[in-house]
Amino acid sequence: MSVLLSKIARYIVQKAASDPQIREKVAKVALGVAAESKQIAGENDRAYAAGRALRRALNKSQQNR
Repeated sequence: MSVLLSKIARYIVQKAASDPQIREKVAKVALGVAAESKQIAGENDRAYAAGRALRRALNKSQQNR
């Protein structure tokens, strides 16, 4: 991971840890990511399953705007 990406990740984690509402949202998202990764790991074609998961996430984020 590049230095810039690690600094961005560290900043996001610090901000999330300081706000209880954001912390709750991050925990909910983390559970969703874990469930999605379990589903991807169980598929025979993992690249295809990862692509479908990404497409679902993009569609969901566009609908929430």
